[in-house]
Amino acid sequence: MNDIICPNCKKAFKVDEAGFADILKQVRDHQFEEELSKRLDLAEKEKLNAVQLAEANLRNSLQAELLKKDNELSKLKAQSEIDLTEKLSRKEAEIAELKAKSEKQLIESVSKKEAEIAEMKAKIENAELDKKLTISEATKILEKERDELANAVKTAALEKQNLESSLRNQFNLELQSKDAIIKFKDEEIAWVKDMKQKQSTKMLGESLEQHCEIEFNKLRASAFQNAYFEKDNDSSSGSKGDFIFRENDAAGNEIISIMFEMKNESDQTATKKRNEDFFKELDKDRNEKKCEYAVLVSLLESENELYNTGIIDVSHKFNKMYVVRPQFFIPIITLLRNAALNSIQYKAELALVRSQNIDITNFEEKMNKFKEGFARNYDLASRKFKDAIDGIDKTIRELQKTKDALLSSENNLRLANEKTEDLTIKKLTHGNPTMKAKFDELK
Repeated sequence: MNDIICPNCKKAFKVDEAGFADILKQVRDHQFEEELSKRLDLAEKEKLNAVQLAEANLRNSLQAELLKKDNELSKLKAQSEIDLTEKLSRKEAEIAELKAKSEKQLIESVSKKEAEIAEMKAKIENAELDKKLTISEATKILEKERDELANAVKTAALEKQNLESSLRNQFNLELQSKDAIIKFKDEEIAWVKDMKQKQSTKMLGESLEQHCEIEFNKLRASAFQNAYFEKDNDSSSGSKGDFIFRENDAAGNEIISIMFEMKNESDQTATKKRNEDFFKELDKDRNEKKCEYAVLVSLLESENELYNTGIIDVSHKFNKMYVVRPQFFIPIITLLRNAALNSIQYKAELALVRSQNIDITNFEEKMNKFKEGFARNYDLASRKFKDAIDGIDKTIRELQKTKDALLSSENNLRLANEKTEDLTIKKLTHGNPTMKAKFDELK
């Protein structure tokens, strides 16, 4: 242990050897940095002085070199003028000699060229004749092809004209036929509109109800002898349907029950109704009158392809509900009644079993209620347990990140310490002869 006295409070405290060595290392590093900074500044100044001195020496030497080069250049210019005069005299003599030779060669070459030109003119004239012959032959072939194409175009134009005339005649006939059909349809539509305009809204609805009632009564005696089909006159609940169909078996068990609603509409009505506008009210009437099925017999949305296809099941919106056009009024009753007849035996047996086993039903209801409560509580507990597990996993991930960061920091500190311990004057002055000389002087 070593005693250290604080220079400010004069209080002594003990430091172990590692701490003392660390403090001593810090003091040495600080002194070393200060001394190194001073030495670096001094070296920088010396470097600047040396650079300035070298620049001055270089400038002087360059000026002396330039003066020497100027002298040499003036000498070379004088010598080159003399050489140039001699060369010019020699060149003039050579040019005179060449002129004499070239005149002779020029005369010979001109005579040769004139002979070649005459020969080329003869060849060109022959080529022109060949070209004219070739062009005349090609022109004859092209004129022949042109005539053939012109004849083909005329033939095609005649065929096109004949086809257009035949198609025009066929189109006129079809157009006349369509005009007659359209005229007939327009007359029929006008008659229907006139008939509907003469009827009130109530009469429109009553006409559809009467139609359905007449259709049912046609088959009542033969197909529906034990069936009840009457208007719904009970409006105690605030609303009522149009017709109720019920049928029971010999034992009094209900086979089937249907609530009917009939909807018609004039073409001149300002606000057009949709079939969906009546679903909710029809379902309410069905439940209040305790009917199994609900059927909307409708002439609304006459252009809607869905409702024009036949019997439309809308149970996806309201349970056991159908929409039909008037022509499917009897078929929907027949289909639902036949389906109910197939299950009447099971309904009777189910009613008997329910009456005999009411205690078992109550026990099952209590059991199901207990199961539902237990499942709900188990689901809540499972979710809470999962949330707790997720929280623990999240905490573990955060702690792992903290651990990784601490390990990375420790590794970086270890590397920094190794680099500091490995730092020596020799490595710092490597490649720097100025600093090496300075440190050698200090030694």
